[in-house]
Amino acid sequence: MTDRPAPEPDQPHDLVGIGIGPFNLSLAALAHNIPAAPGDPRPLAATFYEQRPAFHWHPGLLLDGASLQVPFLADLVTLADPSSPWSFLSYLRTRDRLFPFYFAERFHIQRAEYDAYCRWVSEQLPGLHFGHQVDAVRWNAERALFEVDFTQLDSDGEAEALGRAHARHIALGIGTEPFVPEPLKPLAEAPSVPVLHSADYLRHRERLLSAEHITVIGSGQSGAEIFLDLLRARPEGAEKIHWLARTQAFAPMEYSKLGLEHFTPDYSRYFHALPESARDELVPRQWQLHKGIDADTIAAIHDELYRRTLHGGWPDATLTPGVHVRTAGRLANTRVELHLEHTQQGTRSRLTTDAVILATGYRERPLDAVLGGLGPYLSRDASHRPRIDDQYRLVLDPAVTGHVYVQNAERHTHGVGAPDLGLAAWRSATILNNLTGATPYPLPDRTAFTTFGLTPQAPKIPTQAPELIPLSQSV
Repeated sequence: MTDRPAPEPDQPHDLVGIGIGPFNLSLAALAHNIPAAPGDPRPLAATFYEQRPAFHWHPGLLLDGASLQVPFLADLVTLADPSSPWSFLSYLRTRDRLFPFYFAERFHIQRAEYDAYCRWVSEQLPGLHFGHQVDAVRWNAERALFEVDFTQLDSDGEAEALGRAHARHIALGIGTEPFVPEPLKPLAEAPSVPVLHSADYLRHRERLLSAEHITVIGSGQSGAEIFLDLLRARPEGAEKIHWLARTQAFAPMEYSKLGLEHFTPDYSRYFHALPESARDELVPRQWQLHKGIDADTIAAIHDELYRRTLHGGWPDATLTPGVHVRTAGRLANTRVELHLEHTQQGTRSRLTTDAVILATGYRERPLDAVLGGLGPYLSRDASHRPRIDDQYRLVLDPAVTGHVYVQNAERHTHGVGAPDLGLAAWRSATILNNLTGATPYPLPDRTAFTTFGLTPQAPKIPTQAPELIPLSQSV
């Protein structure tokens, strides 16, 4: 199994998608049965590869009752094509659940239901290949095509066969990965004490509940939901939970109507046209737009804490914002000692705990792991990040005539809306309109009441690929 089979020379795909999360699943759904080009009766030939054996969306966080933070209209297709057979309402119809949903009057559905809907699409939609690990992407200048090498995996995740596909264009949707702060990485990799990311919470919930003392780190929605779930499961007066956060408050998410306009195409275009330095300054300041806590979850936590005071006393639960973990270590192989610092007080303390849950969010996966073969063609910004134009294409050397589109890897160029499910269909439609050279999905010119900026700004799209970095220097 050392040599890859010869590719099919006359069967290049119009599009190969790498990764099948919600964003590339949206792209696959909207790509289904559209023309490959104007006047071409041939449907777009698109295929998608995913390493995992099946679709799953954050399975470790599908807590009972946890709701999606965007309305059900932010499904895979509706905001680009409400008539699509792959909409959430179409899913409900196949389950004979339209009337129950109608009477439930739910604008925000449960996470588990969104996951079930996406799995339904992934099981019905053709052209999706799970259990296929993409190993490398190269540009074949002679054929003017991308070469995609992949390994087909068996049910145990072991290599079963090697393959190669050719594509005119690529769509990267490799998603994000759990972020573990440096001081806690050694403990998270050790099996003896449960120090784990929130992505694995449900899988280890029973083990965590058996711990005498539990610490949750992280002030976002995941941290809040896990704290609430633990609090409800612990005996009154003996909760023994600490909730720590770096932010200065356990703050609500910005969910005002005009605040939500930061998740519109209008704002994405405005953000993309800003200078790189302005974009880099903006992103961390906008954390409350996407890292805050749903107001209902905050209310539920306070209600549960208050309920536990009705018969006198206070719950044994400590909630402390403005704290970061300096270092951490293991005590007697069964406990963890966290060395804490309070940023406003300038004070330090130690906390001994039996389990730690890291609700510390996710980071974009490095594109170089897959695109190493394209390194010499990539244009990068001052921080060595890939440049991405307003059509979600990597800026490549003009010698590469195909496009590499990216999904949820462009926060540095398009802003806080990059990981938002509400922009999935619009971004997928933008990609397909550009790829086909047509408008299979007409998109609105204006999407927000807010006018971002005093004067219209043209997107800053490099016409060539400056500052090309040799492959040997790419990271």
